[in-house]
Amino acid sequence: MRASPPRARILGTGRYLPARVVTNDEIAARAGTSDAWLKEHVGVERRHVAAEGETTSDMATAAARAALDAAGLSPADLDLIIVATVSGDSPMPATAATVQQKLGTELVPSFDLAASHAGFLYALAVAEQSISAGATRTALVVGADMLSRRVDPEDRTTAGLFGDGAGAVILGAAGEDGRGILSMRLGADGAMGSLLSIPGGGTGEPMTLERLAAKRNKVRMEGADLFQVSVKKLQVTSMEALKAAGLLSDKLDWVIPQQANRRIVDRIAERLGYSRSKFIENLADVGNTGAASIPIALDEAVRDGRVKPGQNVLLCALGAGITWAASMVRM
Repeated sequence: MRASPPRARILGTGRYLPARVVTNDEIAARAGTSDAWLKEHVGVERRHVAAEGETTSDMATAAARAALDAAGLSPADLDLIIVATVSGDSPMPATAATVQQKLGTELVPSFDLAASHAGFLYALAVAEQSISAGATRTALVVGADMLSRRVDPEDRTTAGLFGDGAGAVILGAAGEDGRGILSMRLGADGAMGSLLSIPGGGTGEPMTLERLAAKRNKVRMEGADLFQVSVKKLQVTSMEALKAAGLLSDKLDWVIPQQANRRIVDRIAERLGYSRSKFIENLADVGNTGAASIPIALDEAVRDGRVKPGQNVLLCALGAGITWAASMVRM
């Protein structure tokens, strides 16, 4: 199978992680869990947590500047900004509009995209389509989440899972060398929305004193069911993305999954038949950073030399909705 040539490619990557590092012991002391349990069952050892007064747009802007520097571009070169987040600065305006202002890119179209942990790949798909249609030349795509402020610190199910951070890529037109986004597969199933949610705070459940006391504005997760769905959907969608790119498994250099749970990655690697050494992970050091997870891991691997120009990288994620996505990218 021969796929069509890519129309957009990644020009540069960047990331930002807050300075403060919180260990498992600090989480365990208030959530009734333990360092050993979090390491064994999730794979997290520490996470970065935003400082008081630090915002999602601050993190997104820092990651954006790093990606622009890596691409050799300036904010003036941008003509589209998309921020994937479910923990923006405020319900409105869009966090992307605040990032636009902080970067100094006046009048550039800017909007948020909410697809939870799959949000970065959804945003990447939108930007790729805009470039392919000729409507955009250079796009900034950011995944940024401050999930430490969206969890109940006393909930042992979720308190130790999440960290804060932002990752970004600059997307531009592909050249003649075959590098770029080779395929993209997206999916969603609203029937499973209760598996991962923040039920309160919207029009469905406006906050009241009773709902605040019940912590309805915090992350709720049905872990066992979400685990099974994650393995199934990521396995199938990853295979679809690989096939759509016209590639066989032996042409795959790296896999960067959503950094949610080490056991999910173990199961996906087993079912896909990929060597565990192909998987790029940073879960132990940063936790689950939501929409920021994949671009943060990608930037780390690009900057430390693991991911090299011309290599084929599979990106895959699943989040609330539920939503899922996979993309094959030739760097």
